[in-house]
Amino acid sequence: MMKSALFLVTVALLALASSLASASDPSPLQDFCVAINNSNSAVFVNGKFCKDPTFVTANDFFFSGLNIPANTENKVGFNVTLVNVDKIPGLNTLGISLARLDFAPYGLDPPHTHPRANEILVVIEGTLYVGFVTSNPNKLFTKVLNKGDVFVFPVGLIHFQFNIGQTNAVAFAGLSSQNPGVITIANAVFGSNPPINPDVLVKAFQLDKNVVDYLQKQF
Repeated sequence: MMKSALFLVTVALLALASSLASASDPSPLQDFCVAINNSNSAVFVNGKFCKDPTFVTANDFFFSGLNIPANTENKVGFNVTLVNVDKIPGLNTLGISLARLDFAPYGLDPPHTHPRANEILVVIEGTLYVGFVTSNPNKLFTKVLNKGDVFVFPVGLIHFQFNIGQTNAVAFAGLSSQNPGVITIANAVFGSNPPINPDVLVKAFQLDKNVVDYLQKQF
């Protein structure tokens, strides 16, 4: 009896571990599922309705414009052009997306996470200081990347990219989700809507309330 119970517990734990180990979108059960906003005569799959395959064209799998630099004239000197399922409907259910990252000199892609995607980044121009922090005990992994270098950021972990050069930098990133999502830490903590109670932030960050009030006004 004890052996049977132990066997069942082991199987249950393995099943749970297998379900948690999946770090990308579920595999599709068809060749493609082009997203469509019109639900008439459509099938709902993985968050988007599927266009009737007889009406699918090459344009459903196409995007133009990643050769164009994004505007980096902002507080952090950074901007991103994301090509996800909203830009290429044919990405629906395929579990991938792409992004162009543009950095002004000393521009920063602030610490953030992608809740649904691993990220692999390649530097095209410039020099980037990049890194990510693990879950507890919060170990930091960093690297200085030059043109042609590649770095990986595991799903859900806080990470950043910082242009340490005096010229513009460009990188491209592949993500293991059609809709990876992004949570920018400072914006989420100090710029949520409605705002987090300042008393919570005072205690969490061990800051003076005036400092918290100032930070909340910045976001």
